[in-house]
This record gives sequence, C-alpha cells and structure tokens, in this order.
Amino acid sequence: MPLSGFGAVGADHLKMLTRIASDIHVQVTVIEPRGRLRLLDLREVWSFRELLWMLARRDIKVRYKETVLGALWAILRPTLTMLIFSIVFGHMAKLPSDGVPYPVFVFAGLLPWMFFAQAVSSAAASVLGAGSLITRVYFPRLIVPLASVGVALVDLVVALLLLVPLMLWYGIVPGSSLLAVPLMIVLALVVALGVGIAFAAVSVVFRDFRHIEPFVVQIWMFATPVIYPASMIPEQWRWLAWLNPMSGVVEGFRACWLGLPLDWTGVAASLWLGLLVLFGAVLYFERVERRFADLI
Repeated sequence: MPLSGFGAVGADHLKMLTRIASDIHVQVTVIEPRGRLRLLDLREVWSFRELLWMLARRDIKVRYKETVLGALWAILRPTLTMLIFSIVFGHMAKLPSDGVPYPVFVFAGLLPWMFFAQAVSSAAASVLGAGSLITRVYFPRLIVPLASVGVALVDLVVALLLLVPLMLWYGIVPGSSLLAVPLMIVLALVVALGVGIAFAAVSVVFRDFRHIEPFVVQIWMFATPVIYPASMIPEQWRWLAWLNPMSGVVEGFRACWLGLPLDWTGVAASLWLGLLVLFGAVLYFERVERRFADLI
C-alpha cells in the first residue's frame, strides 16, 4: 500500500511500517524530494552506462554512415584549415612557431582545438536535440551531453593519423613526451565537457544562447595559442593566457608531439580550471534539469 494513504506519517511510524513490511517480505520504496543543492549521483550515472554507450554509438553511426566523405572529412577539415592558416599567418604575417615548420606547428595546435570546438558544439545542442527522449522516460539527463562528445573523439583519432606522416615529412621524430598525449586528450575532454554541459543547460533555459555559443567559441580560438606560440605573449602578461584552460591543453598537446619544452605550469592551470568549470557546470545542470521536460 502506498504510504500516501496513511496521511502524514511520522518518522517513528515510518520505521515501524518498514520493519513490519520487512517481516512479511514486502519491499517498501520511500521516495524523498532532493534539496535545492543537488549533487551528481555518480552511481546513478554509472548504472545508465549502457544508455551512454548506445547514444554515443548512434551519433557516431549517423556521423559516418551514408556519407560521401565519411571519415575523410575528419582529415580534410583540419588539413584545409592548416593550409589557409599557413599561407595567411605563416607566410604572409610570418608569425613565429618556436623553431618548428609552421604547417606542422599549427596543425598540432588545431587538432585539440577542433576537438574542443566540436565537442562543445555537440554538447550544447544535445539536450534540445534529445527533447523527444527526455519528455518520455527518466534517466540522468547528464548522459545526453556526455554521449555527444563521442563523435569529436573519433574525429580526433582519425585526424591524428595525418599528424604523424606530416611530422616525418618535416623531419620531426616524436620522442618520449609522446607518452603524455593521452593525458592531454583527457584534459581537453574535461574542459570541453565543462563548457559544453554549461552551454547545454543554459541553452534550454535561455534559447538565444544557441546562437551565442558559436560566436564565443570562434573568438575563444584567437585567445588560445593555436596559430601562435605562448612564448609570443610578453612574460608579464602570460599569466592571463593561463587563465584560459585551453591554452595549457593546446600548448601541452603540441609540445608532446613536436618535442617542445612542456610547460607544466600551464598544464596544471588548465587542469584546475577545467575541473572547476566542469564542477560548476554539473552543479548548474543538476539544478535546472528538473525543468527540462517543461521547457523543451
């Protein structure tokens, strides 16, 4: 019998009813409202891991199935961008590249940045795109933006297949620092999830943020050392660059592949800022997700 049938039941009566139910082998489920400060239940998210994998696999299939270019697009996009940047910024503007040929320098910086931009864009639109699913069944809504970054990860892995021959073409042989590349990818994932989850939640509450996100990401790229090295920034202002969590990601990723000195200060700053952004984004997402079904 549901407990609501007894009216207002005190704590002692509730314990007594639970004890009686256990004696007669009846399962009692007590549903209590959560507080306003709602923290992420990692066990609940983990219990829906199969749904996470299914949504990610669906997006990857949609991305590559029945397409003309398929996985080739993941290589063409950074390659064409690298060629344009090399002509404009490397040849015409003659930006420095820390002693590395500019094409491979900018390509190594473009890969983590394009992963970040694609992951943020996918996560920002994921909740609104899954409206038909969210309004019908219950599951942790955080699953949706988490699954949306799967395509960006696959595109990054595919694009890396071109970076190695490009390095060899310019006579650059990867060193032991290559072992730190997975760490940089995880760091980029943390930052991308934090920003993407924040945009996903805000875009549901305030619909005009769907149009603001592409502009913010575009401007963000020029504030990140993608087309120029961080060493180009004056020493007294370099701390401002490390306030951008993607600065340490791009510089660290590039240094790992090209054998450049790895600035662990920038990497540590990106890690702490990325975790801070991710924690704040999840808190806000968990706070407003109860309104998603009404707003979508």
